Amino acid sequence: MDKDELTRWALANGWQMIAGCPSLTKPSSPKEAIVRMVLKATVVNLEAKKPAGKWERVSGAPYGKIEADPETGLPRGLGFETIPSFSMLMQDNKDRQVFARMTGAPRA
Repeated sequence: MDKDELTRWALANGWQMIAGCPSLTKPSSPKEAIVRMVLKATVVNLEAKKPAGKWERVSGAPYGKIEADPETGLPRGLGFETIPSFSMLMQDNKDRQVFARMTGAPRA
């Protein structure tokens, strides 16, 4: 997967662009990123925000080593498959975006 494919995948799966990086937010604070993908020229790094506010690199890989899972589409090679909390956080973010779109004026 390349930079554009990862960005498209992230935005379709609950991530949002915050400060130029695809990011996941806290359920209680939807404007504050706690996980982000830093897309560089040849590599992508997955970073998590520590409670003190500093970003810590969790994993990283060159684009050539990242491939989409044939069944789920989840990028393999960044650690998503081994850290279940990322999957839960992605689902929470995706659900919040879906429900935010559903709110609106009630039909008469």
